Amino acid sequence: MVKPYEDRPGSKKEQVTEMFNRIAGTYDVLNRVLSLGIDKGWRKTLVKRLHKSSPKDILDIATGTGDLAIAIGEKNPNTCITGLDIAKDMLEVGRKKIASRNMGHQIKLEVGDGEALPYSDQSFDAVTVAFGVRNFEDLDKGLQEIHRVLKPGGQIWILEFSQPSGWFRPIFLLYFKYLLPLVGRLSSKDPKAYQYLFESVQVFPEGKAFNDRLLDAGFKEANWQPLTFGTCSIYNAKH
Repeated sequence: MVKPYEDRPGSKKEQVTEMFNRIAGTYDVLNRVLSLGIDKGWRKTLVKRLHKSSPKDILDIATGTGDLAIAIGEKNPNTCITGLDIAKDMLEVGRKKIASRNMGHQIKLEVGDGEALPYSDQSFDAVTVAFGVRNFEDLDKGLQEIHRVLKPGGQIWILEFSQPSGWFRPIFLLYFKYLLPLVGRLSSKDPKAYQYLFESVQVFPEGKAFNDRLLDAGFKEANWQPLTFGTCSIYNAKH
């Protein structure tokens, strides 16, 4: 298990909470710069696929500053979206963004733990997670909780970094291992945050390995779609 601060005490969950609270103020700007804006396209692709199933009640786990929740709400104005995150400072940034778009009637943000969801069984038509499952302390427990709160026939949609193969892999490693942490150190209040990003991507069970974890958690019809030369993947499965 990779933690943000290996030289400090505290569980992974505690450290991840601390890290995201610390970088909340610069998170959105750095994400746009460091991803060259590509992350917006990734979310757009997920939202387009999600839209086809016409879900009404959606839970967005690890919602952060609400980017995915907002994108879903703009594409699906008749949905009700609950955004959940363990970092309250990230949510405060998200609430301001939601208010500026007059979407408060559609999206509500709540502090909570993705591995111990404060919702009843079979509460949601869809659950989404963008760049958050890597941060679960217990991945299998988190996936089981998502399965629990999904309605029968409901779907899970996950957007997560992955490692490309072939000619693009050396470029990816150079950027993620060296350039991205350097820019993060110069621009962020937490220089470890973007080093942790690289390290956590290296140990994440991507592709078929992650699909197998979904199946073990009780999901069915698990599949994945690589994006941008395999640097990111969309995972989907049904309850």
